Amino acid sequence: MRDSIAVRWTLATLLLGFVPGGLAAQNTTDNTGYGTTAAEFLLLGANARGAALGSPYSAIANDVGALYYNPAGAAMTRGAGFQVSTYEYVADTRYSWGGVVLPFGGRSKAFGVHIGTFGFGDQPVYTVEQPDGTGAVYSVNQTYVGATYAQNFSDRFSAGLTGKIILDQLGDAKGSAFAVDFGTNFHSTLGGHPIQFAFTLQNLGTNIEYSGTALNVDVPRDSVIGVPTVPNIPQPGQYRTKDWSLPTVFRVALAYDLVAASSTRWTLMGDFNQPVNTKAGFGFGTEAEFRNLGETGFGAALRASYSHQSANNFDVQTLDTGLEDEENLQGVAFGGGLFYQTPGKFRVGLDYAYRYMGVLGGTNFFSLDFGF
Repeated sequence: MRDSIAVRWTLATLLLGFVPGGLAAQNTTDNTGYGTTAAEFLLLGANARGAALGSPYSAIANDVGALYYNPAGAAMTRGAGFQVSTYEYVADTRYSWGGVVLPFGGRSKAFGVHIGTFGFGDQPVYTVEQPDGTGAVYSVNQTYVGATYAQNFSDRFSAGLTGKIILDQLGDAKGSAFAVDFGTNFHSTLGGHPIQFAFTLQNLGTNIEYSGTALNVDVPRDSVIGVPTVPNIPQPGQYRTKDWSLPTVFRVALAYDLVAASSTRWTLMGDFNQPVNTKAGFGFGTEAEFRNLGETGFGAALRASYSHQSANNFDVQTLDTGLEDEENLQGVAFGGGLFYQTPGKFRVGLDYAYRYMGVLGGTNFFSLDFGF
């Protein structure tokens, strides 16, 4: 018994400590691709459970949200499911997500479709010549549509693949790209308690090149022929934009159930992640779930996490701004959920998450989940 407890708490310590140690061993040469990616909305998430648990959630994703966080988890769902989410993001913007999972092949395989969209509309246009506004407005609409296939290859290993199309409309400029997500999940037991290890690669795909009327320009002909004294008519032209890569992220995550009873589960998890457009980061989180409270079929879950990105280091030390606390709290998230599950397969749940964005303030994530 003592050995089992020692194993569990040793693993818990590793979950909280292994990632920062790995970061310290990184090469000191800084060739980070800051500001080199587009379609950043692909990083906003999918559901409130994932928002509350942060990036380590990819290790235990076993609901419809797995379509986004780890495709392998789609094959580990309880059954067919449908989920919709809305994210009240910063500056009065909103992100919406929805997905459907359909198991088949005796629940050893699963197929899913999902869509995420972010945007805002009717924003006034300001220019240097007209700082009070031109009278024109613009809108932003960024969308991805994905299809996922996942399979349990054994009772301990699952893998999944997602293909998705990205459409990016920025005012009168637009672009598109294609990307894939790949994920695996290894699940077993350690000391009689479930343990899960996940590997994911997200948003690996083609570059985005923008086009549209926003890039049209009139080029004075004298600048072409070099004779500024001769009257002429400007010639139409178009700016050429740089190809922008997608925000690709590599992630490994580990989760362990410290408590695994029939009606209670307490999981501790951690992850290491390497985005292509910033420095390496890590996160750790925890989830406690209580099922069938009072034999009513109702249940509840509590969640919390902290995610760290070393590039989030806005220097306020030399400024009397009072923003130090906001920066220190950036990456904190917490939330919970309520659900009802029948003895059969039907399940309905409502989840909420609060994610703190530092100087940008707090954000709210809501999800509604149905299972059959």
